[in-house]
Amino acid sequence: MLNFARIWQAADKIVYSKSLETVSTPKTRLKRAFDPQFVRDLKAQLPHDLSVGGPALAAHAIRAGLVDEYHLLVVPTMFGGGKRVLPSNVCVRLDLLDERRFANGMVYLRYHTQA
Repeated sequence: MLNFARIWQAADKIVYSKSLETVSTPKTRLKRAFDPQFVRDLKAQLPHDLSVGGPALAAHAIRAGLVDEYHLLVVPTMFGGGKRVLPSNVCVRLDLLDERRFANGMVYLRYHTQA
């Protein structure tokens, strides 16, 4: 967790929100609407990977064809509701790159988008 916290704090971040007035974390910009071309351009000029968090924002990126890899953690707990992890009405073919099982029953899956 400490390693992730250090990486997250050092990273430049963009928060997409229509309701926030300002952002309170360093190295963070606020954008009002998701712009696929802006993200495409950013992705092309950066020497490292981008990460998308949250199902609503991820759905925009998936629909725009911006997601190259999917990292999924399957947690063996049933809640019976909530937000969808992946958007509906989108077909993306994936190749399995990695899988790991954990002692607590969780499974990590890493997929790459097929060309």
